[in-house]
Amino acid sequence: MTTEISGVIATYGITLLLAWPLSRYIVKVFRGERTWSDFMAPLERLFFKISGINPKEEMDWKQHMKALLTINLVWFVYAFFALMFQDKLPLNPDGNPGQSADLAFNTAISFVVNCNLQHYSGETGVTYFTQLFVLAFLQFVSAATGIAALIVVFKAMKEKTTTRLGNFWDIFLKTITRILLPLSIVIALIFIFNGMPASFAGKDTVVTMQGDTINVSRGPVAGFVAIKHLGTNGGGFFGANSAHPLENPNYVTWMTEMVAQVVIPIAMVFALGMFIQRKKFAYVIFGIMTIGMIGLLIPSMQAEIAGNPAIAHMGIQQATGAMEGKEVRFGAAATGYWSTVTTIISTGSVCGWHDSTMPMTGLMQLLGMMLNCLYGGCGVGILNYYIYIIIAVFISGLMVGRTPEFMGHKLEAREVKIAAIITLLSPFLILAGTALSSWVLTHHPDANWAVKPTAWLNNPGYHGFSEMLYEYTSANANNGSGFEGLGDGNVFWNVSTGFVLILGRFLPIIGPVAIAGLMASKKYIPESAGTLKTDSLTFGVMTFAVIVILTALSYFPALALGPIAEYFSL
Repeated sequence: MTTEISGVIATYGITLLLAWPLSRYIVKVFRGERTWSDFMAPLERLFFKISGINPKEEMDWKQHMKALLTINLVWFVYAFFALMFQDKLPLNPDGNPGQSADLAFNTAISFVVNCNLQHYSGETGVTYFTQLFVLAFLQFVSAATGIAALIVVFKAMKEKTTTRLGNFWDIFLKTITRILLPLSIVIALIFIFNGMPASFAGKDTVVTMQGDTINVSRGPVAGFVAIKHLGTNGGGFFGANSAHPLENPNYVTWMTEMVAQVVIPIAMVFALGMFIQRKKFAYVIFGIMTIGMIGLLIPSMQAEIAGNPAIAHMGIQQATGAMEGKEVRFGAAATGYWSTVTTIISTGSVCGWHDSTMPMTGLMQLLGMMLNCLYGGCGVGILNYYIYIIIAVFISGLMVGRTPEFMGHKLEAREVKIAAIITLLSPFLILAGTALSSWVLTHHPDANWAVKPTAWLNNPGYHGFSEMLYEYTSANANNGSGFEGLGDGNVFWNVSTGFVLILGRFLPIIGPVAIAGLMASKKYIPESAGTLKTDSLTFGVMTFAVIVILTALSYFPALALGPIAEYFSL
């Protein structure tokens, strides 16, 4: 167990060591400075020439959001029809069928919004064509969408007074060509040299050690998994995700996948301080995010290492921890670390079943997604944290009787109203969705649907409620992981979570960008003796308190009915 814990510490340390130089590189890219990746410039110019886009044309925040929403709509339509008719497209050696309309709707919007909530099994639900040209493609562009939106906020915070916030298409394309694509190639090569498949061959017949003959799916896995984690997407090439031996062959790939999914979110925090030339401000944000992560991580790892008390009461020793649902190659401690990181960041991949983790771990996973601002996904993590900063600035201003100011601009009613709406949106979507599914289950259990509500839950009681709560929480947080005791591959769950996916993705992007754009257009006010210091430890604690209080008030009753009740029932 000591070795497992050491591996976790080493993995996080490597992530920090890589995040710092990556952050400096990211800042150079978006400042337009010379970098080693300038050889991509001719390709970028060719793209803009063919598309008729002028990358030098400055946009305000509304134009940025119009471009972002329009292109995402195009991707959704493309993905929807490709998934429905994938059986008629090439690169389908295993003969997988097309998806139903409701499943294609859920899958398309899920990958467009960087969630990758998969209501199908990866190797049987999609073809090689859709894995590569639909899902892998969307994993690149969805990650680039979040980063592009964050760079707009960076530019707004940096300038004193402006409506000129760069060009969305230029930022978006450079995110792919200069950051995501080069890093994905390096990561994919590491995977390939460690035994991860990278072919277009169909299923292979294998005889197991106990003499069974089975068909094992293969495919272009390495490249898919590289962007899956680097872009904080999380969608598995196989149904078992990173618990599958071909999607995560050994401890080297485990560490690589863990580093990949954390390095950009942390690098973007450091990049914020460098870009707006307020490094201390970024350090405060990083400190609060890290404290929050540790607060979720320690209970999770401790719960998994300690084992299941119900099994202990039977007189069975659990020297390796709570191993039900865990991969023996990685163990309980590593799975606890993965489950925490993958839920505070919107990756949602798994190396062991979240449905099998201890109730305390399940509680931490839910809290990580409900907070959705501790490092967070590519770009969107800081956008979510930005909303809490605005609320903290507003409350601090009220406490001292002074008009709230942030980065030299007055914070007024319009911005606070936007922040309040975004803050209330997540609890509404999560709790309303859970309430709806609970009502249907209890009042119409035998509804004559393709899948009756009575067949939704494999686990009744507290855990069954947690499964439904987790599904909507994951959809709203654009996470994609799930308590897989829930039978979610049906019309009700495909459609209901689909709408949560849309609202939970785009409104929390539009809100922070709108606030930043509106404030940047206001008259700049130089700092004075009475200006609130947002780069101080005091303000960091204030922001942390706002995050904790708002989350507790919003979600405690629901959590008490699920993982907390299950914890005390063991």
